Amino acid sequence: MLVLQQMMALFLVMIAGFFAQQKGILDESACKKVSWIVVNIANPAMVLSSVSGEGRIRSGEMAVMGMISIGVFLSLIGLALVLPKILHVAREQYGVYRVMTVFSNIGFMGFPILTALYGKKSLLYAAMFVLAYNVLVYTYGVLCLEPKGHKAKASGGIVLECLKKIGNVGVLASLGALALYFGDIPLPGMCSQVFDMLADMTAPLSMMVIGASFGQMSVREMATDLRLLVFSGIKLLLIPIGGMWILSKFVDNSMLLGVCMVMLATPVGSMTAMLAQQYNCDSELASKGVALTTLLSVATIPLVSAACRGMGIPV
Repeated sequence: MLVLQQMMALFLVMIAGFFAQQKGILDESACKKVSWIVVNIANPAMVLSSVSGEGRIRSGEMAVMGMISIGVFLSLIGLALVLPKILHVAREQYGVYRVMTVFSNIGFMGFPILTALYGKKSLLYAAMFVLAYNVLVYTYGVLCLEPKGHKAKASGGIVLECLKKIGNVGVLASLGALALYFGDIPLPGMCSQVFDMLADMTAPLSMMVIGASFGQMSVREMATDLRLLVFSGIKLLLIPIGGMWILSKFVDNSMLLGVCMVMLATPVGSMTAMLAQQYNCDSELASKGVALTTLLSVATIPLVSAACRGMGIPV
C-alpha cells in the first residue's frame, strides 16, 4: 500500500510538470536547466545526506550489495544481447533496445522512491548500483550506440571520453558518501542541513521534468507501438519479478532486497535518450521508451512489490 501511495504522489507531481509544460513554463530549455540541477546538485546531495543517519550498515552487507549490483548488470547485459532478436527488432535499433534493457532510471525515480520507502540509509546500498551504472553507461552504453564506422576510426578517443565522463559528480558523491560512512567521519551540522535541504528538491523537480516530457510525446504513437509495449512489459514486470525471485534464494536482508527491487523495477533511464541523441541513433525510439515505461511504472512498481510479497520476499 505504501508503494502505491508513493507512486501516486509522484504521478501527481508529474501531472503538475505536464501542466507547466502545457503552459509554456517548463519548455525544453527550462527542463534542461532543471535536469542539470537535479543531476549535479540535488541527487548528489541526497546521496551525501544519507551518511548523516544514525543507523549503520555492516561492511559485509555492502560487499554483498556490490557483488549483487555487478551480477545484476552482467545479467542484464546478457539478456540485452538476445532480447532485440526475440522481439524481431530492426538491426539498426539493436543498440537502443540493448541500452534500454540495461539502464534504468535509478537516480531520477529510484532514489526518491527508496527514500520514501526505506529512509536515507537505503541510499548507501543504492550507491553501489550508481557506481556500476555510471561506469557501464559511459562504456557499454556508448559502445552499443556508437556508429560502427566511427568506432573503428576513433576508438582511442571514445575510450578517453568515456573515462572522463565516468568521473562525474554522481560517482564522486557516491564515493564520498562511502568514504564518510566507513571512515566514520561525521558531517558538520550545517553541512548536513544543507545536504538535506538540497536533497528534498530531488523528487519534485525530477518528477516535474519527467511530466513535462510527456507533453512532447504522442500518446497514440506510444500506445500503438506493439513491440515497445511488449518490451515495456518485459522491462517493468518480467525482469524485476524474475530477478527478485532469483535474488531471494541467496539474500534475506529485507532492506537490501527492497533496494534491488526498486533498482530493477524503475523505468528506462533518461540517459538512454540523451546518449542516443548524442550519437545520432534512433533518439525518437529512445525517448518513447523512456516516456512509455515511466508512465507505466506508476502501476507496475506497485505490482512488482505486491508480486514479491506474494512470493514471500520481504520487501
